Amino acid sequence: MDVEGGEPGMVRPGGRTARVRDAVLRAAGDALAEHGFGGLDLADVARRAEVGKTTVYRRWSTPAGLVADLLADMADQSVPRTDLGSLEQDLTANARLVVRTLTDPRQGALFTSVIAAATCDARTAEALHRFYEVRVTEWAGCVRAAIGRGELPAGTDASEVIRAVSAPLYYRLLTGGGALDEAAADRAAEAAAVAARAGVYVS
Repeated sequence: MDVEGGEPGMVRPGGRTARVRDAVLRAAGDALAEHGFGGLDLADVARRAEVGKTTVYRRWSTPAGLVADLLADMADQSVPRTDLGSLEQDLTANARLVVRTLTDPRQGALFTSVIAAATCDARTAEALHRFYEVRVTEWAGCVRAAIGRGELPAGTDASEVIRAVSAPLYYRLLTGGGALDEAAADRAAEAAAVAARAGVYVS
């Protein structure tokens, strides 16, 4: 993504260009949280960011290009995984981080908007996939560490364990199926740990 000739908005800038990018991405996140993907307008983002419209149109071209860069930046800025020394503790930390993110008034609304847009916009879907692959890969390290300590069977698919932690939490977000709180996070982490120990995720 950080190469010459990449997608608009995907080359990592420096100096004033970096400040402009930061302002535009903050404005885009605010607009997404308020109005959803369908209401994301590049001229409105430029106004919010206090930058020229031509700058935004030249660099990002489309709302989908802007969302792609926003998700890349969010992945770069995400909190790194914990290393608490046990599978349960690490998975619980992961689940609670997911809950905090999804229940944050701005971040929760932003993710809901992007997920909805990904169902009908291929470029947004690709950007969302890249975002989650970065996050899953980051947290899969705690599962690999648990395998190394002998807590889990050899051959356990570390990425699948992490996805199993998040899946019920996103289901609650998108369907309103129960409270999205620490209790839900802890249950999701425990269920994934139990299944992993039983060999469910051995590939």
